[in-house]
Amino acid sequence: MPCPALPEGFDFTDPDVYQSRVPLPELAQLRQTAPVWWNAQPHGVAGFGDDGYWVVTRHQDVKEVSTKPEIFSANLNTAIIRFQESMTRDQIDVQKLIMLNMDPPEHTRVRQIVQRGFTPRAIRALEDALRDRAAHIVTEARRKGSGDFVTDIACELPLQAIAELIGIPQDDRARIFDWSNKMIGYDDPELAITEEVGVNAAMELISYAMNLAAARKESPAEDIVSRLVAAEHEGNLGSDEFGFFVLLLAVAGNETTRNAITHGMHAFLTHPDQWELYKRERPGTAAEEIVRWATPVVSFQRTATQDTELGGAKIKKGQRVGIFYSSANHDPEVFDRPEVFDITRDPNPHLGFGGGGPHFCLGKSLAVLEINLIFNALADAMPGISLAGDPRRLRSAWLNGVKELQVHYG
Repeated sequence: MPCPALPEGFDFTDPDVYQSRVPLPELAQLRQTAPVWWNAQPHGVAGFGDDGYWVVTRHQDVKEVSTKPEIFSANLNTAIIRFQESMTRDQIDVQKLIMLNMDPPEHTRVRQIVQRGFTPRAIRALEDALRDRAAHIVTEARRKGSGDFVTDIACELPLQAIAELIGIPQDDRARIFDWSNKMIGYDDPELAITEEVGVNAAMELISYAMNLAAARKESPAEDIVSRLVAAEHEGNLGSDEFGFFVLLLAVAGNETTRNAITHGMHAFLTHPDQWELYKRERPGTAAEEIVRWATPVVSFQRTATQDTELGGAKIKKGQRVGIFYSSANHDPEVFDRPEVFDITRDPNPHLGFGGGGPHFCLGKSLAVLEINLIFNALADAMPGISLAGDPRRLRSAWLNGVKELQVHYG
């Protein structure tokens, strides 16, 4: 179906677009005129050897795709909607070892193992330590007077939470930060990261995690690693599976929460009434609205396992289907005034943690906890924080990322 408001050749995974903005007006136009729309691409530009993908924009349709893995597979082409054109099929296929890119029943098996580390009890056990870490992070940043909010504050608590959760020494968190940046920064020329550098970073992280798993098998400790890898024959993770799990955590548990915190701070500072409200009342609904507003992952993809129909469009077997969470989270059929940042929004059925189904975010409770803790610490220690410059955005095909946000800490 044509969409006359879009310029010819517009691509919803064009990293040049996301370097300046999320294309919310264009997505809104599609929701109204062609909610499931074929986005043609030059052959193979996304690394998949095809000619495009379907753009799914409505909340209800994103949920439908997310909850039907038997029809819409995360495994066939992975969940990443765009790689570089030079990506080989072998490089794509090796990523199927990551839980994000699995389908049931293999996904079910791995998820049942790793979710032991994300039980309510496990997250509560981290809360006091993470509260202290949040306070320390903010106190250290305030001493500088001003600086980059991303590196000083937003990235620190997610990294420390991962380290705390799986027993990575805190001194190694800078290495995790560096590896994860290299894995997701291949579209941003400023980072000077080639595909080879990204692949090498992934392999270094996997090797690090496998060595950690081997050490815990030899000498178990009171941490999640020991619980996940001990007695592999009794239904635990092998060392290689654990390596790919840590790789997923480094991106899904680090990059996404870091960007949610950064976008949340920017939203507060550009909506001062909401910052005043937060400082005064600390509503429990704030973290969910921050995630809706930020939607750190703009889109993932699935691949049709059979001919099917969605939103009036006929999708052929083997075609890729992009599920655009940013669009779903601004669907006026679901959200009253979605363009408004409202930290008291309730209910808030956003899809920032996924659209339900088998891939619903395993670490949601941890992410919400981190967001609450860091903004409470910020409101307590630096209520006068202010912007010192515009955010500098990551050039990426699927992440709503911020590289730098200069602020005065007050």
